[in-house]
Amino acid sequence: HLHRASLLLPALEAALANFSAGAAGGVVQPVRTVLPVPRHGGYLGVMPAYSAADDALTTKLVTFYEHLKDSSVPSHQATVLLFEPSNGTLKAVLDGSVITAKRTAAVSAIATKLLMPAFAEVLCILGAGVQAYSHYDIFTELFTFKEVRIWNRTKEKAVKFAGSVSGPVRVCSSAQEAVTGADVIVTVTMATTPILFGDWVKPGAHINAVGASRPDWRELDDDLMKNSVLFVDSRDAALTESGDVILSGAEIFAELGEVLKGTKPALPEKTTVFKSLGMAVEDTVAAKFVYDAWSAGN
Repeated sequence: HLHRASLLLPALEAALANFSAGAAGGVVQPVRTVLPVPRHGGYLGVMPAYSAADDALTTKLVTFYEHLKDSSVPSHQATVLLFEPSNGTLKAVLDGSVITAKRTAAVSAIATKLLMPAFAEVLCILGAGVQAYSHYDIFTELFTFKEVRIWNRTKEKAVKFAGSVSGPVRVCSSAQEAVTGADVIVTVTMATTPILFGDWVKPGAHINAVGASRPDWRELDDDLMKNSVLFVDSRDAALTESGDVILSGAEIFAELGEVLKGTKPALPEKTTVFKSLGMAVEDTVAAKFVYDAWSAGN
């Protein structure tokens, strides 16, 4: 029911705007709770949310493990529980990994639609995991790029990616080669120190920074963070969870929802960064969409 993530866009745009509207928007969600698993180097995240506009109540349980020796196990695994808001009954248990991949890419696409330069021809993806695939799918569905480039720390994964997606992709031997001249850049890596540097980035480019979801992890350097206009999904989350934001001291210009509401401008003529951490309400909207589609089919 989520093979085309673009179908989620209207519901996600509404949810982002409602979130940024504060109490009037009817979105209730705390910043996610993250429990370390020190013995094994992993984390368990708990992400509950309620959306009044959708009358939907969920919580997502997500585990993430940085450097697994068994590469067949994904770094992120998730489950979404969907409840009946009127009485608290559990209605469905959904595959949260698919929902996370699709809704994250859809939100990046919303940011890109608002923030990318007028004549964007080159898309660059840094990383070749699950999020690289979901971003590639929705970006090539919604936008027309003349060239798509990919770089990954292990080149074999980048080659595999290029061979398994539907269109031509150029595998680059360095991140700098992939980034140079790109109009839209997506970072979906497991990096804990910067892999994208401001002096590589074309002025006016748009960056979707999706990895580095811990306060001490980075994907972008200080130069890029401080010399671009910074947009986030949630100010509170960015200031507690994003190493890129916290460690650079970069100033947040706006939440994406404020741009969607029209209370802040998009500034596509500037170099822009959208720091995506992912919000529980995005999972809520996506889970309800999947459940409603499944119910209608039955």
